[in-house]
Amino acid sequence: MTKYVGLIGYPVGHSVSPQMQQAAFDQLGLDIRYEAWETKPDELGAIMERLRQPSTLGANVTIPHKEAVMPLVDERDDLAHQIGAINTIVHREGTLIGYNTDAEGFLQALRQEGGFEPAGKRAILLGAGGVARAAGFALARAGVRSLVITDVIVERAEKLAKDLEALGVSVSVAEHFIDALPPCDLVVNCTPLGMKHSATEGQSPLKPGLVPKEALVYDVVYNPIETPLLLDAKRAGARTLNGLAMMVYQGVIAFELWTGKKPPVDIMFEAARKAL
Repeated sequence: MTKYVGLIGYPVGHSVSPQMQQAAFDQLGLDIRYEAWETKPDELGAIMERLRQPSTLGANVTIPHKEAVMPLVDERDDLAHQIGAINTIVHREGTLIGYNTDAEGFLQALRQEGGFEPAGKRAILLGAGGVARAAGFALARAGVRSLVITDVIVERAEKLAKDLEALGVSVSVAEHFIDALPPCDLVVNCTPLGMKHSATEGQSPLKPGLVPKEALVYDVVYNPIETPLLLDAKRAGARTLNGLAMMVYQGVIAFELWTGKKPPVDIMFEAARKAL
């Protein structure tokens, strides 16, 4: 019997997860179909019930539902519980289990593709939503020296700062539209600003003149492959890293959770790049 995995989000037109995961399923000869399930906030409850069908293995969760699905699953792994956001759901015999694979995917991409070791470094997070929480906890667990967090919703940034301070990290909150960046080694955009097929396509979370040339600029947005932020960073002479590797690495972990098998990582990278 054909099994199904879905992508839950709104919108989902920017995502290359369907092409990437399907290529991996096909390469291993698995009878699994990966589908995009565009889900408005008021449809979230219904789609969660769909996940309980015997033919459904689970789902990925993307913007804006990563935090909203937290109370809708039956169980959460320790990391997802700590972060407060879920990006992968596994269906096991009627039970929905939530995981966060974003944190490890973020860190793996930062180290392997960005050549950046966070220990002892100063970082700035643009945004404080689900992805930012995963990135923040990943950096804190990796020994980052300090973090500055910004968000349009100041209370959200303050909540993340408080949670990270509990891990012994020096954290401060800044206004979302920063007029001057403090000295830093890493800038991470965790907002959807600049994402293709979104209302903010073509926009950047930073004014061009604010991009620090001495820092690595990491944009978790991967479609387009070069966001306005990364283009500005390159013009400033900064090193850059797009979100494609993070997307692939978090997808590798999700694949293993759904199937119990090791996926063909090279095939996943190839399919993701081709889809872009």
